[in-house]
Amino acid sequence: MNTPATAASPPVQAKEQTPWRRFLSDFFASKLATLGLVMLVVIVGAALLAPWIAPQNPYDLATLDIMDSKLKPGSESGDGSMRYWLGTDGLARDLFSAILYGMRTSLLVASVSVLAAFGIGATVGLVAAYFGGRIDALLMRVVDIQLSFPAILVALMLLAILGKGVDKVIIALIVVQWAYFARAARGAALVERGKEYVEAARCMSLSWGRVLFRHVLPNCMPPLIVIATIDLAHAIALEATLSFLGVGVPVTEPSLGMLIYNGFEYLLSGQYWISFFPGIALALAIIAINLVGDHLRDVLNPRHAN
Repeated sequence: MNTPATAASPPVQAKEQTPWRRFLSDFFASKLATLGLVMLVVIVGAALLAPWIAPQNPYDLATLDIMDSKLKPGSESGDGSMRYWLGTDGLARDLFSAILYGMRTSLLVASVSVLAAFGIGATVGLVAAYFGGRIDALLMRVVDIQLSFPAILVALMLLAILGKGVDKVIIALIVVQWAYFARAARGAALVERGKEYVEAARCMSLSWGRVLFRHVLPNCMPPLIVIATIDLAHAIALEATLSFLGVGVPVTEPSLGMLIYNGFEYLLSGQYWISFFPGIALALAIIAINLVGDHLRDVLNPRHAN
């Protein structure tokens, strides 16, 4: 006896995922992204928790013993109270502790400078693309002039005028980075400017600020995320370069560049670890940021398949 045919149930449509949900769902799909995110979490976490996990405060001169200077990795202090797993530098500072504190400064300088440059550059680029004409020409000529000079040269000139200091380095990095965001934001906004949703927003008499930052900017984020990732790693390297050249953060402020600089004069004497381990920490931070940023670029791409 034949049973009556049942109507096929309609297919259940998968709920559209937000970029962050898509990032989490794709997290374990990419081994490089997983490795980069784990490295970045460990690095940032260790830097934030440095006052609690560092065996020594390397910038408290009262706790330093000059007899412990330039000890090899794995050596014990003169009184046997602690072991220096990564050795000590010429000022008898525990290198492991100094790297943790130095990473805090490097990440702080890079993060603040990139966020400020992002805000300034994205605003300039969006305004130039939206209004066009003379405003666009004027703003883009300023951007062209900025980009025509090497970043390190502009930073050196600014720090020669401003002097040393964490805040001075942040200002210098903002100046050398904002133009990249402005150029990328303008290019993306020019594509979005002629689309129907922008015309509809204009017909609704919305203010230009609301059109730009509520409607146009979210659709321009993928290229800006890529630039931000590159610039975050570049800012860390640039701050280290400036500190290594002696024009960045002062000696009293920890940073990876300053730690590398402090050990450079001992390389020919065989005390390689004083510069080697801070250099490894710097390289790992840059690699981790680039790996995570590359994955974010794919996830935040609006053409990414759900």
